[in-house]
Amino acid sequence: MERIEQANQEALRRILSAEPELIDVCTAGEKIPELDERTIGHAGPPIAWEEMCGPMKGAVMGAAVYEGMAKTLEEAAEMAASGAIRFVSNHSIHCVGPMTGMITRSMPLWVVRNRTFGNCAYSTFNEGIGKVMRFGANSPEVLDRLRWLQNDLGPAMKEALRQSGPISLKLIISRALAMGDEMHQRNVAASSLFTRQIAPYLANAVEDPQKRYRILSFLSNNDQFFLNLAMAAGKATMDPVRDIPHCSVVTAMSRNGTNFGIQVSALGDRWFQAPACM
Repeated sequence: MERIEQANQEALRRILSAEPELIDVCTAGEKIPELDERTIGHAGPPIAWEEMCGPMKGAVMGAAVYEGMAKTLEEAAEMAASGAIRFVSNHSIHCVGPMTGMITRSMPLWVVRNRTFGNCAYSTFNEGIGKVMRFGANSPEVLDRLRWLQNDLGPAMKEALRQSGPISLKLIISRALAMGDEMHQRNVAASSLFTRQIAPYLANAVEDPQKRYRILSFLSNNDQFFLNLAMAAGKATMDPVRDIPHCSVVTAMSRNGTNFGIQVSALGDRWFQAPACM
């Protein structure tokens, strides 16, 4: 028991000393070699196509069409069922994403570095509220928004961050918690604080007034925008806690719509799963 207590104290030290900061934007294919032209990252423990719930399958089909793996949703479903599309758990590639968590190689990702330990974690951009891929939607409206994130918002944020330098997510999170956020469903304060910090640099980075207006309006009207950043901050914080001998601290909790899984520090990549309840 003493060695477990000592290991857990070391885990706590690493958690409290973490300094997650937003440093860049990249496309998934740049940083995640596992995401090739036929592979899709997803939330939760590893899962096969036939085990996926309806929203997860819908998101997979939409992601395949968005990425150009398939021309139609029907073709995407056939490819997934045949094994022509491969799947990888986001947690195994240092990534996170809300709900279905779809990640393909062309999507822009936030790059969050834990300054204390030097490791990085990655997350997608939040799509907004309503009909979105993270809930399984795959209509042309959803795919067009993803392409806008890729072609307009992602590059704008990359340039804004180049101008601003690293942004401390720990500082934003601590202020937002004091304002009533809980970093999951309620992110109003954190989203507002982040927008206030990045807006001047975005205004300077985007020359086209129509593009600038759409970007700033999207940030201002999306109360969930910071969610993905908070998740990446959590991932960057907890990854250095993995693989501590005898440590019983949970390093990841995630679900894929079918199963809920946890990982424990001393047990590395092993998932402990149970059916996901309503």
